[in-house]
Amino acid sequence: MEFGITFKGFVSPDRARKLVKMAEEAGFDYCWFYDSHILWRESFVAMAMCMEHTTKMRFGPCVTNPNVRDWSVAASLYGSLAKQSNGRFDIGLGRGDSSMRVMGKKPANLARLTEFTHKVKAMVRGEEVMYGECEKPVKFPWADGYELPVWVAAYGPKALAVAGEHGDGVILQIGDPDLVQWFQQQCQTAGDKVDRDMSNFKVQAAAPAYFGDMETCIEKTKWFPAMVGNHVADIVEKYGSDSGLVPKSLTDYIEQRRGYDYSKHGQSDNPYLDFITEDIVKSFCVLGEAEDHISKIQALKNAGTTQFNIYLDNGDEENIITRYGNEVIPAFR
Repeated sequence: MEFGITFKGFVSPDRARKLVKMAEEAGFDYCWFYDSHILWRESFVAMAMCMEHTTKMRFGPCVTNPNVRDWSVAASLYGSLAKQSNGRFDIGLGRGDSSMRVMGKKPANLARLTEFTHKVKAMVRGEEVMYGECEKPVKFPWADGYELPVWVAAYGPKALAVAGEHGDGVILQIGDPDLVQWFQQQCQTAGDKVDRDMSNFKVQAAAPAYFGDMETCIEKTKWFPAMVGNHVADIVEKYGSDSGLVPKSLTDYIEQRRGYDYSKHGQSDNPYLDFITEDIVKSFCVLGEAEDHISKIQALKNAGTTQFNIYLDNGDEENIITRYGNEVIPAFR
């Protein structure tokens, strides 16, 4: 089992350097950053900085999208960070939820996400690539064959199929073992249908973690199911709540949802939290004392999770990193 942490862009540079060094020493394998350039500062600048203060930890956006940067710019950025970190760079890739919608633009469709995956990976390797309206192929003379791992963020059936058919892993923003197992099986089935070797396919469960009494834990993390509900609402709009294509346990909880404020994306002061129940917070997050965290993560592992990624957005970050290093991570090593 791998362990990761995720920062938002409002973490100060000094604090980010301190926390990422703590996390590597504690045994965390990955450091991810939200990539939403208007809501938060540019994430790749922060990754480059943090790479210089670590030696083993891998970095990447959680998640970027195909529409926010020209593809040659994106590929050059990814390849440069891979070279700068001695091969410690992945990307998480989604359609572009907050990054696009905060500007009133639509997220990318899955066909564009799929094409981006293959064209960017090829550019990072150093191959000649034609894309979009380019009249000449793009080729980086400095590329050295780096194979960029791409994790696809998904909830809906078609996105999960894209992850299984084209991704190196899937990012699931949820900490519910039953749902993770269902999602993982959709990816596996899609990969099997196109005869992919799925033996090294990675499954990330990304969710907040918090220590303490349950009332405090719930209060600190109830923003997260609202963020998940925002994505689920898109799925329900597309497939319907009774289509059978999405687990009913995932869709039922958004029935009382009234909206979502993208300017407060992933934040505890988002005004649309009224529909969130205690049971949903407990289901979607990892809460309680160390033994509770170990038990939940073991259930996630049994469901097919290969990485638990903590959304480190709730306060008490130093304590969470330290306790994971001392009490939780050793139980899986």
